[in-house]
Amino acid sequence: MVAPLKSVALRRPGAILDADPDLWHYAGPIDGPALAEQFQRFAELLEQAGVDVRWMPEEPDNLADSIFTYDPSFVVGDGAVLLRPGKSLRGPEVSLHERFYQSADIPILGRIAEPGYVEGGDLMWLDDKTLAVGRGFRTNQTGIEQLEHIVGQSGISLEVFDLPFHLGPDVCLHLLSIVNPLDEKLALVHLPLLPVSLHQSLLRRGYELIDVPADEFHSSMGLSLNVLAVGPKDVLSIAGFPKTRQAMKSAGCRVTEFAADQLCLPCEGGPTCLTRPLLRI
Repeated sequence: MVAPLKSVALRRPGAILDADPDLWHYAGPIDGPALAEQFQRFAELLEQAGVDVRWMPEEPDNLADSIFTYDPSFVVGDGAVLLRPGKSLRGPEVSLHERFYQSADIPILGRIAEPGYVEGGDLMWLDDKTLAVGRGFRTNQTGIEQLEHIVGQSGISLEVFDLPFHLGPDVCLHLLSIVNPLDEKLALVHLPLLPVSLHQSLLRRGYELIDVPADEFHSSMGLSLNVLAVGPKDVLSIAGFPKTRQAMKSAGCRVTEFAADQLCLPCEGGPTCLTRPLLRI
């Protein structure tokens, strides 16, 4: 989650530019030109950090959320796993990821099938052979069992943690909405929502936990915590949350901010959500 990010898959804004906010559960109408400009800046920051940006297929469709490439698939050392989003509108995105991996000669190890569902935002590496999985509204037990079988063939085990109800099924609450690694043993968390068993697991592993300011967490719908590590203690973060930024800087992090009042905040997706990491070394 924090080793230097070498390669990542993005998808340029398309349907999201004029998406129906009620249909897609966005906070309000999107300023399309501003969103496109903010996305371009985000992609430039990745390239400036030395990341090889690779692009998902671009074609006319109505997949507004497809800009958030973290969720429909997941990459392990041996290849990619095609997931099945719990948000039904996102189901067709999986075929985009499948075509991308085929064109990039990245092996596909398996896929989550109905009635299972798993979203990438509920998956977090604890170490190179252990994945934490959040079981909640977007990832169910059937999907977890399928995932366990697929990645188990690569020697990867799962630790499963139940996510809280919080604001209910209509709001996107992923595992990575409440914990996000900054370094090998350092993570941002929102303690009031962190599963007790995950808290205990992180402490056993020697993690230092930074509890994000509650006011910024709630005003951002959790996106103040959604940062992307491009390297150890080197993160990209949404602008506008000075207390969270200072907490990371006080822990020794380099924090690069970008404007995302149209790109991220209305759409329940942060800088981690915008990327599908392909390679970290």
